[in-house]
Amino acid sequence: MNKTKLFCSILCIGTLSIGVAQSQADSTKVEKLEEVVITDSRFALKRENSGKVITKITSVDLEKLQGQSVAEIIGRTAGIEINGVRSNAGQNLSYFVRGGRNRQVLILIDGVQVTDPSQIANDYDLRLLNADQVESIEILKGASSTLYGTGAATAVINIRLKEASKKAFNLNLRSTIGTNQSSDENNYAIEDSRNSVAVNGSLGKFNYLASFGQQYTNGLSAVEVGTESDAFNSYNGSLKLGYKFNNTFSLNTYASIDNYKADFDDSFGLMDADNVSISKQYRIGVSPEFKYNKGSITINAAYNNVEREIESSFPSMFNAQSSIVDAFNRYNFSDKFYTVLGVNFQDNKMESFSIPFGETNFSQAINPENAQFSIVDPYANVVYVSGFGLNINAGLRLNNHSEYGSHLVYSLNPSYKVDLDFGYVKGLASYSTAFITPSLFQLFEPSFGNPELEPEENQTIEVGAEVSLKDKATFSLVYFNRNEDNFIGFVDTGGFVFQYQNTDQSFTASGLEFVAQAKIIKNLDLNVNATYTSLDEDLSLRIPEIMINTRLDYSVSSSTQMSLSYQYNDAREDSVFNNVTFQNDAVTLDAFGLLDFNISHKILNSKMTVFANVTNIFNEDFQELFGFTTRGRGVNLGFNLNL
Repeated sequence: MNKTKLFCSILCIGTLSIGVAQSQADSTKVEKLEEVVITDSRFALKRENSGKVITKITSVDLEKLQGQSVAEIIGRTAGIEINGVRSNAGQNLSYFVRGGRNRQVLILIDGVQVTDPSQIANDYDLRLLNADQVESIEILKGASSTLYGTGAATAVINIRLKEASKKAFNLNLRSTIGTNQSSDENNYAIEDSRNSVAVNGSLGKFNYLASFGQQYTNGLSAVEVGTESDAFNSYNGSLKLGYKFNNTFSLNTYASIDNYKADFDDSFGLMDADNVSISKQYRIGVSPEFKYNKGSITINAAYNNVEREIESSFPSMFNAQSSIVDAFNRYNFSDKFYTVLGVNFQDNKMESFSIPFGETNFSQAINPENAQFSIVDPYANVVYVSGFGLNINAGLRLNNHSEYGSHLVYSLNPSYKVDLDFGYVKGLASYSTAFITPSLFQLFEPSFGNPELEPEENQTIEVGAEVSLKDKATFSLVYFNRNEDNFIGFVDTGGFVFQYQNTDQSFTASGLEFVAQAKIIKNLDLNVNATYTSLDEDLSLRIPEIMINTRLDYSVSSSTQMSLSYQYNDAREDSVFNNVTFQNDAVTLDAFGLLDFNISHKILNSKMTVFANVTNIFNEDFQELFGFTTRGRGVNLGFNLNL
């Protein structure tokens, strides 16, 4: 790890030099629109009036990260570790935020909750989403169930898909090819191909967008000892239609199909196997909006269907559906009071199939198990923006569940901003609660399910500060403390008989998140984030104590951009199943640091951008999960054409 220590030292020196460099940047006049955030209030508020430190990944940022998946992009933000993105393309993803797991992270697509009711964690699989379809991402950390309901315990990730162009017709083509090999290989064969096409435009009051994306990745075995490569193949299709009837009423609709097929190996024996995971999803939705004086009424209605099939020594098949209706009224009493009143309805269903022992053909499936629950949540949120620096964001939600009854959550988030000649200083604090509904699997699975389960409860305290030096730099430091109660564990009830049960034990996670964005000199920008996480031992699996991400962006000219990024993950604890003792043995995974480089250049009157990436430049050999393969040095080439 000598290279890691060296780079961390350089990073620290660079961060400390920002203040000195500001004297050089003072002479540089920068035109920049005021940043607004939406996720923490559902209103477009200036960042300085928000009581949260929200990470916003803009379309400009995404242009600098071309060739990466959605999960890779999100995993570079403060406090978020997405485990599996550096491994074989078909590797399962684990979302670790503030000591939490997948079940505590809620993902929104265009403001609508997306989940998979057939998963144990009821989470959404980011491998289904194509990065080329994404316009921007907002990440709100902390308990946010008052606005977003179940699962919003450690983070809400709001992914906004691209909108139609204002032109009558616009064509976008994007293609990337690259290598995909481990650190002990050096053949640099083309094993990764990603392509997408989109047509969109506006014709009077009507707008449309149709897109298609494809990815095929091969070359790596899922396990380190494997000799056969395991391929990942996916495709995505999306259609969005909108019509603006007049200045007060508009209607948007969408439909999408997202499929993937992933080969994987035996995780128990850590050996080659011809296992296959297949996931097929389609989503449809409609979103009418009615605007009136000082307010608006919005209805987001969506239907999601997921079919999953596992072909292995333990085959399984699931079919799940979720229906969501989120209706809310936004009203602005004045420039000081912003209110949201709404009700959220969810209906989740799952059908799972059992197969007779020794059979591998799903035509032999018998006794399908059906499970269902519904949720009705009324909620209210109010934001007060004073004229003297005080801002307050508060909310309530009453969760009504068809299985366990009612549960109340609330939040209070004050902040205070002081305007100064050089920018502003903002202090913030929050106390918020959240809940995680037991999944259909945990409630109704015939062998392990427990219909008596109660929701898991989380409470989060945040205290922090943000300093803005106008258009030159922004710094923030946040302390968080999160407590888990009513934890749902997989408990041995005796004689190797397991069941999901609420445990009496509480767990705590706490830490610090630091973010810095600065213009060091003309044409050179620095983005740094660092996270320290302290965890109870029961929560620490695969979660690093220290994470650092940094990116230097340099504009060679108006047409040429270069980026150098670095990611450091501290040592982590993992576990491996022991075939002799039938217990999990603890192992320690070494720390690692990865350095990447990106360059892009615009040609054809800026209609076409060509780009190249080199990832893991030092070809570091590391582990994300014990016994599983990770990617070595990689090279990607691509182009993006707009007509």
